[in-house]
Amino acid sequence: MQQFIEFVQANLILSLVWVGLVVALILSVIKQKTALYKIITPSDATILVNREKGVFVDIRSRDDYRAGHIAGALHVLAKDIKANNAAEIEKHKSDPIILVCKTGQTAIESANVLAKAGYENVNVLKDGLISWNEANLPLIRSKKKK
Repeated sequence: MQQFIEFVQANLILSLVWVGLVVALILSVIKQKTALYKIITPSDATILVNREKGVFVDIRSRDDYRAGHIAGALHVLAKDIKANNAAEIEKHKSDPIILVCKTGQTAIESANVLAKAGYENVNVLKDGLISWNEANLPLIRSKKKK
């Protein structure tokens, strides 16, 4: 124990960094466990859609959506969800909703908004379309309007 105390005293900054990392890890786990949404993998998402009538909701920009989206995905902008202008998904309030963005990070804010608005089963696709592509799952490309 004496050696441990000496080490901490000799390496104060390193010790504080380690304590900070441990605290950050614990807070991250607690936040994830108490979140109003779940983060799911592409395989979990396909199971939700196939077995429980889940709905993909793509919150990326219109151009990104047209460049490639998951088959059957509804397109609702994140700003519309934030402003409660998401009439397209209102009828799916009791169905599992899987929010999709490019990386999985921007969908978290929309997931919180939907969960607070009373949606029962809100999910975020882990790592967004990046993980969908890595799993070699198909995307639909929209035809450009002339």
